[in-house]
Amino acid sequence: MRHWLLFSVLTLCFPAHVPGQEWARKMFNKTSHDFGMVARGSEVKYTFTIENIYEEDAHISGVRTSCRCTVPKPSKHYLKTWDKAELIVDIDTRTDPGQKDATITVTFDKPFPAEVQLHTHAYLRSDVVVRPGVVQFGTVDPGVGWRQQATVSFAGRSDWKILRVESNNPHLTGQVVEKYRRPGKIAYDVGYDLQVTLDAGTPSGYLREEIYLITNDVNPRAARVPVTVEGLVASRMSVRPNPLSFGAVRAGQSVSRNLIIQSKTPFRILGILTTDNRRLRCNIPQDSKPVHLLPVTFAAPDTEGKFQGTLRIKTDQEQVGPLDVKVDAQVLPPK
Repeated sequence: MRHWLLFSVLTLCFPAHVPGQEWARKMFNKTSHDFGMVARGSEVKYTFTIENIYEEDAHISGVRTSCRCTVPKPSKHYLKTWDKAELIVDIDTRTDPGQKDATITVTFDKPFPAEVQLHTHAYLRSDVVVRPGVVQFGTVDPGVGWRQQATVSFAGRSDWKILRVESNNPHLTGQVVEKYRRPGKIAYDVGYDLQVTLDAGTPSGYLREEIYLITNDVNPRAARVPVTVEGLVASRMSVRPNPLSFGAVRAGQSVSRNLIIQSKTPFRILGILTTDNRRLRCNIPQDSKPVHLLPVTFAAPDTEGKFQGTLRIKTDQEQVGPLDVKVDAQVLPPK
């Protein structure tokens, strides 16, 4: 019955001459991305977000690309209502330089057959090389600054320069120092040391961002060279999943999910505050241990709509502070 209703809606919304693909495209946050000009040897990727906004389950049956220079990979294939998946697209910068355009086709077989085409664009430079391809910080303790280094080499004009390093993350900065500038057999060789700093105030969590080498290239597109930075700032205490999603819940029903709270040393949970005590309930364990499995129950209201709330977990680890967990659910009409 639900399949028939969804098919009826799709049929009514789109004329007969328009393929029934629009329902699938609406699940994507965007359908194109321009990487700009990319240095040879660098590691760059982009993430398309897919969210199932329908009551029916969605299934990605396949992903293909028109260019071997791109490698797309979905984080999951099955999406229930309000589930999200990531389609991560990597650019292979070891291929021949030049313009790299790709069409990525994502195929669905549920709830109905459909295809969504995504488009990526990049220009692979042959004159700029970054080593290593990604600046790796590894795992870093919170509250501790860290530095890593890479090299940038250029072959071309004698007056080519890196003017500065820009970052959209206030905790991530970069500096360059020119190491050499010398005539080569065909062109000038220019080399820089790139020093990337992660400051002590960087929030806990996974970090993957780009900083930009701003050069004196006349072409504005070529004047910004992206360099990927990756690392993990590991807190002394972690909670997962965060956010805690209950997915689709019928009005009036109750559903339980588990939170895992982990620390390097044993700890106790002293209290839990919720933004809605009627809808969110959990029992506080009394023992002290490094890992707690905390069941959380969501009691859906009688009316449909989107629910959002917060759990604030207080422990005896005062140096860590309270742990905030966002909670969400989609309340469906009662059967």
